[in-house]
Amino acid sequence: MEKSCSLLVHFDKGTPALANEIKEALEGNDIPAKIDAMKKAIMLLHNGETLPQLFITVVRYVLPSEDHTVQKLLLLYLEMIDKTDGKGRVLPEMILICQNLRNNFQHPNEYIRGVTLRFLCRLNETEIIEPLIPSIISNFEHRHPYVRRNAILAVMSIYRLPQGEQLLVDAPETIERFLSSEQDASAKRNAFLMLFNCAQDRAINYLLSNVDKVSDWGELMQMVVLELIQKVCRTNKAEKGKYIKIIISLLNAPSAAASVVYECAGTLVSLSSAPTAIMAAANTYCQLLLSQSDNNVKLILLDRLNELESSHRDIMVDMIMDVLRALSSPNLDIRRKTLDIILQLITPRNVNEVVLTLKKEVMKSQNGELEKNGEYRQMLIQAIHSCTIKFPEVASTVVHLLMDFLGDNNVASAMDVVTFVREIIETNSKLRISIVSRLLDTFYQIRAARVCSCALWIIGEYCLSLSEVESAITTIKHCLGDLPLFSISEDEEAADSSKMSQQTTSITVSSRRPAILADGTYATQSAASETAFFTPAVVQGSLTIGNLRSLLLTGDFFLGAVVACTLAKLVLRLEEVQPSKIEVNKASSNALLIMVSMLQLGQSSVLPHPIVNDSHDRIILCIRLLCNTGDAVRKIWLKSCRESFVKMLSDKQLRETEEIKAKAQISHSQPDDLIDFYHLKSRKGMSQLELEDEVQDDLKRATGEFVKDADDANKLNRISQLTGFSDPVYAEAYVTVHHYDIVLDITVINRTKETLQNLCLELATMGDLKLVEHPQNYTLAPESSKQIKANIKVSSTETGVIFGNIVYETSNVLERTVVVLNDIHIDIMDYISPAVCSDTAFRTMWSEFEWENKVAVNTTITNEKEFLDHIIKSTNLKCLTALSALEGECGFLAANLYAKSVFGEDALVNVSVEKQADGKLNGYIRIRSKTQGIALSLGDKITLKQKGGS
Repeated sequence: MEKSCSLLVHFDKGTPALANEIKEALEGNDIPAKIDAMKKAIMLLHNGETLPQLFITVVRYVLPSEDHTVQKLLLLYLEMIDKTDGKGRVLPEMILICQNLRNNFQHPNEYIRGVTLRFLCRLNETEIIEPLIPSIISNFEHRHPYVRRNAILAVMSIYRLPQGEQLLVDAPETIERFLSSEQDASAKRNAFLMLFNCAQDRAINYLLSNVDKVSDWGELMQMVVLELIQKVCRTNKAEKGKYIKIIISLLNAPSAAASVVYECAGTLVSLSSAPTAIMAAANTYCQLLLSQSDNNVKLILLDRLNELESSHRDIMVDMIMDVLRALSSPNLDIRRKTLDIILQLITPRNVNEVVLTLKKEVMKSQNGELEKNGEYRQMLIQAIHSCTIKFPEVASTVVHLLMDFLGDNNVASAMDVVTFVREIIETNSKLRISIVSRLLDTFYQIRAARVCSCALWIIGEYCLSLSEVESAITTIKHCLGDLPLFSISEDEEAADSSKMSQQTTSITVSSRRPAILADGTYATQSAASETAFFTPAVVQGSLTIGNLRSLLLTGDFFLGAVVACTLAKLVLRLEEVQPSKIEVNKASSNALLIMVSMLQLGQSSVLPHPIVNDSHDRIILCIRLLCNTGDAVRKIWLKSCRESFVKMLSDKQLRETEEIKAKAQISHSQPDDLIDFYHLKSRKGMSQLELEDEVQDDLKRATGEFVKDADDANKLNRISQLTGFSDPVYAEAYVTVHHYDIVLDITVINRTKETLQNLCLELATMGDLKLVEHPQNYTLAPESSKQIKANIKVSSTETGVIFGNIVYETSNVLERTVVVLNDIHIDIMDYISPAVCSDTAFRTMWSEFEWENKVAVNTTITNEKEFLDHIIKSTNLKCLTALSALEGECGFLAANLYAKSVFGEDALVNVSVEKQADGKLNGYIRIRSKTQGIALSLGDKITLKQKGGS
């Protein structure tokens, strides 16, 4: 069995020093050489060398040295060498050490005394310690606090030894007397810590007799006091009232350190659920949030506030404006966390204040001082969007301000604005006219194709009156510029240009990429750059050109198809609201001319790539529609599109409502639980805070929050049998997975009539798993059992395997016996949990992640929806696709699934299945992730589970 180590030293694995070289250096008079030799000796000991011949040299030449560094290294050396023989008896040469230690305790230099006393804290041999005790006690009265505080630590470590109470019978009384007279803060803290660990009753008595002075004690002492309070209140909840008063006084102390105040707040929350206590803790966190400059500290404080929000939302609602002040930090992670907390605390009472603050932040983000202002603005817009969805009445105060950002250089931010506008215009009909008017005024500023497409859809659906329709058509025509989009001479010139220039243009203009649609399927889309615009040779006067024209001339014909559809809708609506047929025909002719011009541009040689078939067919459909309209087609174009959008919004709202309901479910207590009647309780001598705390405890007990029923069936599923029932040693493991740690609780049973000696459980791992401890040897009596724990660290989301064997000896057999254990497979499902992300974020990640695992569907399940439900249940994934999109029987299903690991990794899954003529399902499940491990492990899990087995 390997020894425990109390010392960690960096060791560069180079050429090891020879014992003879070290010996020669130690025998010399050169102090630097002696220091270097001692360091080499310590490193060799640390790495398993024994160096027995070196001890006498150290005693002769190192012990008498007066150099402080040499003396410190000597103590480290003494700490590491074996002080006992094989039978556990102290070696006789250790008497020499004893004499040296006694001399050090009486040394005139306080540093030598202090480090020697500190060395005693790591000494376990009572035979060496016992003769030194009078010298240790005498150091309590030394003039220097460094010596006194180390003397107390030495006494504490000796008292905690198995025979320590016999060695230091009156230590607690001595320390208590010392505590009452000591003035140094560190020494006082160590004395109180000794009482806390070795004589808790004395520590409590001292604390309660000095309650008024606690706020004047030093920071270190106050931290130990808080630790004592937590320990006492866990064992004796009835007395926590008087301790809570101490915490409140520390919180209100003007001179309290930030670390003490933080610990006070955390202790208060853990001990009490009273509204006064929670409010005091929340106030403390908010004050620290403003006063601390370290970003990591701020993130920790926001985590604490988030925990308070989840358990005490009613109290935290009043703190919302204090939390909002954290937005003043320039760090994006802090701002993101702050906004997440704020969105959970919004109520009809405070929504106006919150939105007003967010509006001011949006205005501030316009200045270009910080490089990530665009990303911050996007977060603010999303937050305002969430506010207006919950409380539509505030939309009117923000929508017009946000529409100024439709032309934002940050495409994601502009996209969030236009999505927000699209939702508000549907849910808040009173704002429709003003939004449409504002959108038409600002449309020319939009420079991103995706934003233009969404804005055009809004124009096509919500321009209802005659003036709106006419303004919309005029705006689109203005943004397209004069027709045709190119001239014949330019077409011929482009056709005759050299191949080299064509290649150069194609590289610059149209590197194409597949776009991911909402159902996870691919569509070819020209990579029209949404942040920088390239205008080919045909563009004249590029500074004055319309935004739609410049985007079309980059080869973005998907946008061209959207323009055609919008014009078709506007013309159809014009027929309903315009009494003059001449005006309708004129508008229809202009729309047809624009569509034909776009087709001509797409089929010309001016652009390096022709129009894609999908966009071509869409524009042709719009031309046919305007040439021959029927009532059925008119209804589809003017009503069905909007009805689909309304259905999408209602589905989204339904999903959010269901999630809120699921979170709101609370556990209930058993019917035979005791009930405390608050009004019948004695209130004598209780403060307001104690009364509140009693009420909250009763409420928790009544609602079952104190009772957490363990899932016994789930526990049984986690037990793995490691050996067979006929093996001489039976072993089984209970596997507990907790984020970065795996704990194996292994039960080993000796099934023979013999004593098993040197029984050792040897484990090894495969994958990103790492064993923490080295195996130990045990002796197992006949038919007895032993519980062995093994800790394993996990570093990534990957299926790992633990394997090994049990090795033991018996008195009859000379050779060691080996029992091979069954493998334990660590399931990836323990590390991933369902999560939610937007469709846009899903598609962005899908295009960015480089690892893809494609699994062919092979299942006995014949229903597509049933197969999807089975995959979701088996893999801890969340279905992002709306339920309405999965309804109906069409023989085809496509859905996006998402999960997040405890290490922050994203797992994206797309399920595409089709029902064949023979009734079987066919298709693929594609998994994408940033790391290889999660993609492969999840693929293996799906392959194993998809057939429909358990």
